[in-house]
Amino acid sequence: MNSTLLSILATVFTLMALLMLIHRALLLGFRAPRVIEQGSPDDFDLVHSEIAIQTQRGKKLFAWWIPSTTPDSAMAPTIILLHGWGSNSELMLPLATPFPQSGLNVLLLDARDHGRSDSDNFSSLPRFAEDVAAGIEWIKSQPDIVSKRIVLLGHSVGAGAVLFEASKRDDIAAVISLAAFAHPEWMMRRYLNRFWFPTLFIPRILRYVEWMIGYRFEAIAPMNTVCSIQCPVLLVHGTADTTVPISDALAIRDNCSTNSLELLLIEGADHESVDKIEEHAEQLVAFLVRVGVVTS
Repeated sequence: MNSTLLSILATVFTLMALLMLIHRALLLGFRAPRVIEQGSPDDFDLVHSEIAIQTQRGKKLFAWWIPSTTPDSAMAPTIILLHGWGSNSELMLPLATPFPQSGLNVLLLDARDHGRSDSDNFSSLPRFAEDVAAGIEWIKSQPDIVSKRIVLLGHSVGAGAVLFEASKRDDIAAVISLAAFAHPEWMMRRYLNRFWFPTLFIPRILRYVEWMIGYRFEAIAPMNTVCSIQCPVLLVHGTADTTVPISDALAIRDNCSTNSLELLLIEGADHESVDKIEEHAEQLVAFLVRVGVVTS
């Protein structure tokens, strides 16, 4: 074996090792912290049951099912609540409380790698969306749930996921998006800039992440997916959100013309202000009344 061939092989192996190192670093760097639920809907005096839902790659999701308090919950529409990155269903419970008494069943999901759901090799917006789809199919498969009207509500990455999933379907009654970023590339650039990555490397990292998750960012960007959604959409955003600035909400709203897209700004709410959004729960319910999902 001559020295030129040895040099080529050495270069190839070095590049492969470098790619493997970058891959592992990205998996570790973007791994969502797992927070296990300590409480339950009992803390809010909500009747509920724990269920397991089969999702992609043979994994199971942990979920809470909270039936409507109306006389016939089987006829009630269902709202699926999905948390954001590193969160869980318990942290979404304050938002869930107004819906059962307003005539909706509630399904609170833990995405893979979150809460009490199964682990997977990585999390991503498309995988959050796959888990939403699994929740939808679970509802449709239940013989004692007569109404198949489904509302999707998500926070942050979960908001991007419900928008993405709704853009591919015609069986969703309404979507409520809380603090969604407009474009994954914008969000990732903001994140990477915090670590002083050399500018030269950032585009390559972004393209590699696209390859890893199996989607171009353009295809899953909320500012694009919202344009394909056939049902009414409510965007909710805090005016004090520094993680996802209010300009992202305006970009989603303004990127496409649709008569069924509304924007609700919550004064003083930051990215994690579920409590402040809860204070405006009547406006979320009013939106669902206005679009005909529930009766007043």
